Amino acid sequence: MAFEGRAKIVVPGDDPVQIQGSPELAKLEPYGDLTIYKDRPATSEEKVKRAAGATVIMNSRGSVKWREEELRQLPDLKIISLCSIGTDMIDLKAARELGIDVCNLPGRTAPVVAEHIFGMMFGLAKRTAFLTEQMRAGKWPRMNNVMLQGKTLGIIGTGNIGAEMARLARAVGMNVVAWTFNPSQERAEKLGVQYVELDELLKMSDVVSLHVAASDKTQGLVGERELSLMKPSALLVNGARGAVVDTAALVEALNSGHLGGAAVDVFEQEPPPADHPLFACEQVILTPHCADMTVEGVELLNVGVVENVIAFLEGRPQNVAN
Repeated sequence: MAFEGRAKIVVPGDDPVQIQGSPELAKLEPYGDLTIYKDRPATSEEKVKRAAGATVIMNSRGSVKWREEELRQLPDLKIISLCSIGTDMIDLKAARELGIDVCNLPGRTAPVVAEHIFGMMFGLAKRTAFLTEQMRAGKWPRMNNVMLQGKTLGIIGTGNIGAEMARLARAVGMNVVAWTFNPSQERAEKLGVQYVELDELLKMSDVVSLHVAASDKTQGLVGERELSLMKPSALLVNGARGAVVDTAALVEALNSGHLGGAAVDVFEQEPPPADHPLFACEQVILTPHCADMTVEGVELLNVGVVENVIAFLEGRPQNVAN
């Protein structure tokens, strides 16, 4: 059923800039009145105050989280439209119980994200961050890098991003194995990968790349035991969520020399504290959860978040994650 009347549409915190200024916003004019807050709400109370009376929240930044106690204070809210693939910033169960649709953007920016993670893998293999830092310090280090052609990439999670990562890896001559919760021969043939058990993947891969969604099943999926199964000098790339990897175990594996390096775009706390232990590790490449932050990626998300809002208000909700 289409929404009647004009909707109140709120962007509760667009920092860093995601959707403000996008030409896509003009498409919302026939449907409702839009308010964009250009800074992040400092407190839970401020966040709820900004969204009071809203029919629609467009959550342009994952740093703005919505938990049950906050959602219960928004009786007029009907939809949260996300500028993201991930939904972990929303209490999906509470939203469902309250009749609030949560709409995400599955697959929309997969090529953009995969390209970033692929680039991080190459940068890590060629030790670009470490060698740059050494040269800035006046040093001229002599050490071997990692050749990736002919090596084995193990992909954990073969959704849209993992699938694109497999395509890119095959294009440069890597062998690709994969693990997922629900493997099938049809999916394996489509992606050009071989599905194996998780322990087998960890043992045989020269690079392990994480692309699973955040859930109770994936929290701590890679811990001390899993890291110990990996080849000495293997590389780990995390483009999933910070909680998928046990950070303390990863730091220990890096500092002990068991792993050759780690590339990380996601952290359990974002932004991470200044004393985050990964900052002290030598063979790491770190980026601030920005894999989709290209001009193309940003606009793909802006188009999608507006399309999801309009579809809902016209009575044909799409991409409902809960």
